[in-house]
Amino acid sequence: MNAVTADPLQRIAELPGVGEAVEETRTVVDRLLGHRVLRRRSADVSLESALRGAHASAVLDGARADLEEVRSGAADDPLIKGALRVSGELGQLVEIWRKAPRQVLARLHTLAAADGVGADALGRPRAAGEPAQDPLGLGAAPSPGAVAARLDGLDGLLDARASVPALVVSAIVHGELLALRPFGWGDGVVARAAGRLTLIDRGLDPKSLVPPELGHRQRSEEYAEALRGYVSGTPEGVAAWVVHCCTAVADGARDSLATCEALKRG
Repeated sequence: MNAVTADPLQRIAELPGVGEAVEETRTVVDRLLGHRVLRRRSADVSLESALRGAHASAVLDGARADLEEVRSGAADDPLIKGALRVSGELGQLVEIWRKAPRQVLARLHTLAAADGVGADALGRPRAAGEPAQDPLGLGAAPSPGAVAARLDGLDGLLDARASVPALVVSAIVHGELLALRPFGWGDGVVARAAGRLTLIDRGLDPKSLVPPELGHRQRSEEYAEALRGYVSGTPEGVAAWVVHCCTAVADGARDSLATCEALKRG
């Protein structure tokens, strides 16, 4: 897709299947937000969501570690360590995200890639000739010039307080960053964090209780296929991507509901 603005976002929200997916996902998220355990233990659910989301996000980019290794601190994979740093700082970036998205993206990359690239590459968009990892099999990444133009479009998208559902905006932010691979290493972790920030900022999940990354991981083949549809730019492909992202959020909300039930049982 080319740079996105509020009007195209509205058209995306009206594509076949998108409205139904948004409503179904909101229903699941609202059920989670209304769970009585959250009156006392929302911080515990948010912490578990952060851990599970970080693990899933790193695995989607190629990390090899199981959840219990991550929980115990035994995982020594640079992607795992980066995803955990990103997850730990996400709450501090919400207020800045809408006002200075480029600054936040640079910070997310610095956190995600600290163990994966040299210090001179942290937070810096890749230059011409620099490689971009491709864990989802998209093929050649866009040129740095194209990346810069489309990031300008994202700036405008996040600045506009449109009536477009948060789930749609988040899916487009996530999809654009995955398609662009602006930094070349750790872009998936950055993209999924930016999508999650958008859901928090726009009020769908204000306490960051939902790990959408977990849903993407559980549907990893569908995730890659839906992203390729998004990159194609066809209405059907873009709609399928947004529907997939909604489904992943619903999956994450169900996982946090299970956490709530476990806490209720003690």
